[in-house]
Amino acid sequence: MIRGIREQALSIFFGAIFLAALVGQSFVGLAAYNNDQATHGAPEVGYGTFVTSSAFVVDVAENWQSEFLQFLLFILATVWLVQRGSPESKKPGDEGTGSDKEEFVLEFARPDSPKWAKARGIRLWLLSNSLVLVMGTIFVLSWLAQSVAGSVVFNAEQVDHGLPQQSWAQYLVNPDFWNRTLQNWQSEFLAVGCMVAFSIFLRQRGSSESKPVGTPHRETATEGE
Repeated sequence: MIRGIREQALSIFFGAIFLAALVGQSFVGLAAYNNDQATHGAPEVGYGTFVTSSAFVVDVAENWQSEFLQFLLFILATVWLVQRGSPESKKPGDEGTGSDKEEFVLEFARPDSPKWAKARGIRLWLLSNSLVLVMGTIFVLSWLAQSVAGSVVFNAEQVDHGLPQQSWAQYLVNPDFWNRTLQNWQSEFLAVGCMVAFSIFLRQRGSSESKPVGTPHRETATEGE
């Protein structure tokens, strides 16, 4: 059991801090929501009501969709684009989807390769693109959840101010929706870009996201191996 925990420690660690942060956000968000309710002379709500409300869902979903979009685009971009000197990039000249031999598929599959790596047709295609397909699905679902919940919150505010409500389709082209969306996207794109660029010249000893400390700045990925 101890060995299993150690071998899965990275996933367990981030799963635990994710849940802790989400629970923390729910309690802090509840307090902020009820403060706003009191300001407007409205009754307070309980924890269960708040975490199932559009007000909480929209805040969670708008962050989730931007995070998964970030990684979706990064995964796709690194197939074809390279950055000399970055450990986040393939070596210049290695752009593309790779040969069957490089990818260990079909006749080049290893004995312990996934079963679908030895298959042909749709099964091999699904396995070959499964990471992007799952990331993309989560992004789309999170984006839809954000748009629906955001529409409910927006219309509630419209009612409070005696203004007309908008349909979901109208909300999709509303500045409120794109303000929520783009403020998350730009920060995610900045973070990924900085990670790619900073890792050319900066190091973190022992991290798989960093080149070895003594590796030349211009060396990309595993060129020196």
